[in-house]
Amino acid sequence: MIEISHVDKWYSPTFQVLTDCTTSVAKGEVVVVCGPSGSGKSTLIKCVNALEPFQKGDISIDGIKVNDPKTDLPKLRSRVGMVFQHFELFPHLKIIDNLCLAQEKVLGRAHDKAVTKGMQLLERVGLKEHAQKFPAQLSGGQQQRVAIARALAMDPIAMLFDEPTSALDPEMISEVLDVMVDLAREGMTMMVVTHEMGFARKVANRVIFMDRGEIVEDAAKDDFFGKPRSDRAQKFLSKILSH
Repeated sequence: MIEISHVDKWYSPTFQVLTDCTTSVAKGEVVVVCGPSGSGKSTLIKCVNALEPFQKGDISIDGIKVNDPKTDLPKLRSRVGMVFQHFELFPHLKIIDNLCLAQEKVLGRAHDKAVTKGMQLLERVGLKEHAQKFPAQLSGGQQQRVAIARALAMDPIAMLFDEPTSALDPEMISEVLDVMVDLAREGMTMMVVTHEMGFARKVANRVIFMDRGEIVEDAAKDDFFGKPRSDRAQKFLSKILSH
């Protein structure tokens, strides 16, 4: 579903943020991307749907090349759900309108169908009764669940998550992860940048460990947690799992 091949990215001639990154995500697979701050995880996932340009290599989604100038990027992005760290909801729109806007403007769905779809998804994430509220009236965890519902409203073929719980209070994290676990179990193709190792252990098929812009390890979940091959991953895990 997602193919990343020898991707390099520079922010400046002297600052390379991604170096020869190669991996893939199969249909229905859940891949967790982890690593220390500044390792290039978020940059890599933003390159997947061309929110960040890259200078070398290729990325394709369902056979469509992201970095081909002929590719219709808005159309491609409409098929790849993206959930950010900071929700990115429209503050002046009610929750249901946040879910309907892209359905109507991008997919051309009729308003009543968009509302029906939006309400179904709000029910799925446990927020149907909040449809007429504004984002500021919801907690951070609730807003992030709305953001997931909004991404799902576009009928995506894959979902990208960029540290979706890192801006949340600890007690709100589980309500967001629960929604993501359900998605994974339903077979959604997912690429998730996160430090939530409990989530990775529960639903990931593979774990990618990055450091200094490189993919240091790309291993099956049990192999990664059981015996990471690199010293860097071992140190990272010993720090993150000891608390």
